[in-house]
Amino acid sequence: MKIHHLRSATFVIESGEYHILVDPMLGEKGSLPPFSLFRFKAQNNPTVDLPSNAKIILKKVTHALITHSQTFGFKPLQHVDHLDRKGEDFLIEKSVPVTTINKDKAYLEKYGMTVSNGLLPWQPTAYLGGEITAIPAQHGHGWINKVMANGCGFFLALPNEPSIYISGDTVLTADVKKALRDLKPDITVVAAGQAQMDVGQPLLMSKDEVLEFIRLSPSKVIANHMEALNHCPIDRNVLRHTLDFEGLADKVIIPEDGATLTVKV
Repeated sequence: MKIHHLRSATFVIESGEYHILVDPMLGEKGSLPPFSLFRFKAQNNPTVDLPSNAKIILKKVTHALITHSQTFGFKPLQHVDHLDRKGEDFLIEKSVPVTTINKDKAYLEKYGMTVSNGLLPWQPTAYLGGEITAIPAQHGHGWINKVMANGCGFFLALPNEPSIYISGDTVLTADVKKALRDLKPDITVVAAGQAQMDVGQPLLMSKDEVLEFIRLSPSKVIANHMEALNHCPIDRNVLRHTLDFEGLADKVIIPEDGATLTVKV
């Protein structure tokens, strides 16, 4: 298995003939508005361009996973850092079969995407010769998660490949811990940027939760969702220093944009 990290939470899983695009935010630098105006520096998103090798990687895409997209079915509240207009256009133009959580299926189909799977939580579903399972995600602490697009993570087990758990935009919940404990993924992916709006508590795991997630993970951890959005204060260097201090640096991979990771069973 190869993992091609593009930017923020967007990456591609390569397994044989399959290239699975996760959460496509494909727009140019600055094509989206700021997600925070006061708490953090107000600058348009994404704050960085896609890497130079993105076009080559995207040409090979055969399938897509979208962890979350909508709140209340209201287009202006779509989480464009996981599915922006360029991402939509890409999926529609290439007729890429999309897998998402069941509650988002009709919404994505309404806007022209081909949804091959609308998953129910904790129900394994046949996928590319293996299985995929949706793990519930809670997008924030406190009241703010009620108005966020609470989606899912994905546990993916493909033939002759290491299993991978993409936790998605979530805080550390009993469901996340259960996935780590019971499914024992060979690779885990954690959104480590600690995103936060101008009001409310963090939308992603706090630093302490990220550290607990890493400790609970059975094997290697990939940390993403950093240095591309203006409401994510944790950057790669901050995370590296924290991991060094906690003695966890050898367990965690922090890929640069455009990096390709090779993971074996």
